[in-house]
Amino acid sequence: MTHYEERLEKDLENIRFEVSGLAKQVKDAVKNSVHALLTENQELASATILGDGPINRKTREIDTLCHRFIAVHLPSAGHLRLMSSVIRINLTIERIGDYAVTISRELQRINGAPDKRLAQGIELLSSEVQLMLSQAVGAFDEENAELARATIAMSTQIDNTVAGLYEELLDEQAQWSLLERFAVFSVYHRLERIADQAKNLCEQTIFTVSGEGKAKKVYQVLFMDDDNSCLSQLAEAIARKHFPESGVYISAAGREVAGQLASGLPEFLDARGMDASNAVPKALDLTPTELSTFNVIVGLSRPATDYIQRLPFQTTTLSWHLASVPDGSSCSEKDYENIHRELSVLIKDLMTLLRGEGAS
Repeated sequence: MTHYEERLEKDLENIRFEVSGLAKQVKDAVKNSVHALLTENQELASATILGDGPINRKTREIDTLCHRFIAVHLPSAGHLRLMSSVIRINLTIERIGDYAVTISRELQRINGAPDKRLAQGIELLSSEVQLMLSQAVGAFDEENAELARATIAMSTQIDNTVAGLYEELLDEQAQWSLLERFAVFSVYHRLERIADQAKNLCEQTIFTVSGEGKAKKVYQVLFMDDDNSCLSQLAEAIARKHFPESGVYISAAGREVAGQLASGLPEFLDARGMDASNAVPKALDLTPTELSTFNVIVGLSRPATDYIQRLPFQTTTLSWHLASVPDGSSCSEKDYENIHRELSVLIKDLMTLLRGEGAS
């Protein structure tokens, strides 16, 4: 190994060592922030808040090391990917430290430990999040892309846990003050964001090791109308045909489900290359957790809130009032064509907004 190569490897090792040390500091900050909140330990909360200063300073030092490494060594290929990832990971870790500070500050807001039931929710979520964060850091330290992929998969369970906790927080029968609900909501949200950042860390690890970029997100979209006999079925069919790689699409009845599809709709779908063989009206038969997996819920003719009493916190709703829908209960082929044209434009705009130009 040449002197230059030895210097390059030494500089790389130093950067990795600094990042690992910073990650450990932040993992401890998250652990301490939750422990302080649950045990009413104001001293530990204050120490966690003040400890964010050294974390921020170390973040700036690592950023300087990375830019100096690029200037001195002019890296390419794997080394350049590593520096690019470390710069992003450095920012990710700093943000996690900020979330730990916010959690620590909530102890002052509620002036004591949260209610036992709420504390159990915080403990459950924090244990899942801390495990995910620990594995994400370990994957980076070990340059283990498979561990990173397995860790990313944990985010689904965490999303389900968060959805359930948000739902519980809305319990009107619980004797929690508005202040306590807001404080716990803030804690849930920060823990959820820590999981998101752990996922980002894993994605950067995969990029460093394999050069594989972040996979495009697949969106889940629910189309709804009164009886799922026509509009929502047509919207689902259009989305499935034109944007199969961009989303998972389902349609359902918001009120009383129809006994069959609208007259002429199966023939119209078949004539335009949209498979109608399995298209049957369906009732909305989803648990709150299942409903929370949808990124977007589209109400056709009526707002989604007319169909769903309590919408998931993280789901976006849209209301499309179609000008092409005729008065009366039946549609001609020309009516279907007009509705198809209008829905196609709306769906294209939606999927382009979600996935960008070239959504498919």
